[in-house]
Amino acid sequence: MKMPKIAIVIPSYKVRAHILGVIHSAGPEVDVIYVVDDQCPESSGQYVAENCTDPRVRVLFNEQNEGVGGATLAGFSRAAQDGADIMIKIDGDGQMDPRLIPKFIAPIVNGRADYTKGNRFYNPEDVLTMPTVRLLGNAALSFMSKLSTGYWHVFDPTNGYLAISAKVFSLLPRQKIAKRYFFETDMLFRLNTIRAVVLDVPMVAVYGDETSGLKIHRELGRFMVGHLRSFSKRIFYNYFLRDFGVASVQLVSGVLAIGFGVSFGGIQWYLNAASGVDTPAGTVMIATLPIILGFQMLLSFLGYDISSTPVEPLQGRL
Repeated sequence: MKMPKIAIVIPSYKVRAHILGVIHSAGPEVDVIYVVDDQCPESSGQYVAENCTDPRVRVLFNEQNEGVGGATLAGFSRAAQDGADIMIKIDGDGQMDPRLIPKFIAPIVNGRADYTKGNRFYNPEDVLTMPTVRLLGNAALSFMSKLSTGYWHVFDPTNGYLAISAKVFSLLPRQKIAKRYFFETDMLFRLNTIRAVVLDVPMVAVYGDETSGLKIHRELGRFMVGHLRSFSKRIFYNYFLRDFGVASVQLVSGVLAIGFGVSFGGIQWYLNAASGVDTPAGTVMIATLPIILGFQMLLSFLGYDISSTPVEPLQGRL
């Protein structure tokens, strides 16, 4: 059996103090390492080129800063062009242990998954060591990600430790994938549109003296807009454009029923309140019944959506 060619991609931006250690920790299972200097103000790419003696290292330079997603996509594209079978993205700040790479690539090599990603919430003991802000933020983002991406069984959507089959990567619309902090979540959305199988890999993140470039107050609005856009596109693609079945009818009927119940009830309440009379019981029932039925239909749709998570690896069908 031919062994797959494994490539690491390390986006490099303000990680000069840690990146050589990350490269040094890469095991023998890795064939090539791409360091992508994303217009780093510390010239970390040049620093690696001058100080790293590992023959597996290739340094790439982005002509302009494109964010973590843009740097990763540049590295993945070059790795696929050079014949890599599996690409792994890890950060250069030392939070992601390269010794976990065999665990990330094993499901892809064995044909059980097309894409794997880290999950820092798998072990309760590890969760207790996570900063509170990160814990609460990731919990909220994980729920929104389940809705927008359709991968209800995965958690920790912003985890940047990931691996992907080169065959599957070739099917993604790279020019449309978000290039900055929404990159990991947008990757999940794009993978769902091609019905790729995604698996979580338990891991422990190491929090040291590295500085995060993510400014929550700046990115929160973008994340909300991104999730809403992805959710709308996914629902349209999967339930109206490519298919139209019982779940589609349940979704439309549920939304219309709730909309009618809320609108009719609100108007009747306002008119009766303005006239100083009590709203008749029959009117209340006419408003309430569609809302109850609408919620039931939406719950049925949600159950169908959860059960339709891709389970057959795409790479086996290519």
